[in-house]
Amino acid sequence: MTSGTQPPQADPGNHQTNPPQWHAPAAPTAPAAPASQWWHPQAEADPWRDPHSRAVIETRPASGAPPVEPLPAPAASPARPALGLVVAVSAVTALIAGTLGAALGVWATRTDTIGGTVSGAEPQTERDPESVAGVVEQIMPSVVTVLTADGGNGSGFIVSDDGYLLTNHHVVVGGGTEAAEELEVLFSDGSVTTAEVIGSDADSDVAVLRIEGDEHPPMVLADSDRVAVGDPVLAVGAPLGLSSTVTEGIVSAIDRPVLTENNNGEVESVMAAIQTDAAINPGNSGGPLTDIAGQVIGINTAIASTAAEGEAGNIGIGFAIPINQAKRIADEIVATGSATHTVLGAELGESELGVGVTLSRIVPGSPADDAGLEDGDVLTSFDGNTITENTELIALIRKLAPGTVVTVVYERDGEEHSAQVTLEAAAD
Repeated sequence: MTSGTQPPQADPGNHQTNPPQWHAPAAPTAPAAPASQWWHPQAEADPWRDPHSRAVIETRPASGAPPVEPLPAPAASPARPALGLVVAVSAVTALIAGTLGAALGVWATRTDTIGGTVSGAEPQTERDPESVAGVVEQIMPSVVTVLTADGGNGSGFIVSDDGYLLTNHHVVVGGGTEAAEELEVLFSDGSVTTAEVIGSDADSDVAVLRIEGDEHPPMVLADSDRVAVGDPVLAVGAPLGLSSTVTEGIVSAIDRPVLTENNNGEVESVMAAIQTDAAINPGNSGGPLTDIAGQVIGINTAIASTAAEGEAGNIGIGFAIPINQAKRIADEIVATGSATHTVLGAELGESELGVGVTLSRIVPGSPADDAGLEDGDVLTSFDGNTITENTELIALIRKLAPGTVVTVVYERDGEEHSAQVTLEAAAD
């Protein structure tokens, strides 16, 4: 099965309707909370309420050298004033079972406090297909709420007409450590069906699900490499169990290095994420982040939180896995049952304030070794991106596919050099 991507749309129009021949994943599960909580009886056990279940944005150097290929332990050293506060990011793993409803009324007229009558306008009902409302109407049948065995939920979306779905690994794992074999998914029309979990990858936080049938409405996948800061975006999913919720915002940053942790508090995934201010909350995990034409540019995965403890929620800083990376991982999962992880082939030393990451040891026979890099070289640029700390380099490497050729700039003995490096897949 093949699939293509489209350039992201910054303005309504030229909406792509050709469905990608693709596959997609499943959704996360959430822990339980006490019956006293208005929104869910198992809220206190929800990982969003657990300060140890979170992602971390590294805004300062890691305190210790990470492993041979980037999966550094979260920095434990105190933050340097010059670098600012290290922000805790809560992974969007909250799976909320309950669905909340609200009765909305349209007032034609009302009487104000001084006896006058205020007239109301009728809402516009004929909408341009390229308006936000028109785009949402087109894509909503492709977005699902993923229901989990413990009564929680995440989100997901269809990527092929033969029933493949994408979601997050932490959605199919829920509050446990192993992915479920199957999960139920709820469509926007209220119908429910069972989805098989084809596979998932913890390192990238991507999972693939499949439902029966061959006439499903897939979403169009954009080229996430062409996304720009300021592009308008839509986030669709089931935050707090509220299925078919849409929020709007912009791309706030690209290639933001983000670490996420598993339920045991261990670093699990590293990503060069798309940052957005579109509201993302527990339950949005696995849902699509789209451009203004409804083409998918990423998978909503994590949010930042300034709360040290307690319930995490939207503060306007959310993160999504770029769809180009997610699609590559999903294709590998469908084809082989597992995914490859890209490496440079160097152990990283401690980050220091300023530009550059020290390559403390070059692995013999690795891409770095083949490119002529040596122990002690300070890598300052990777594929055109200035490097200031370890996590940033790791995230950018993981974003690319094995076999990608990149230009690196490094310093050795006070002199600047450059080299071409052909990245490889990590050995199993």
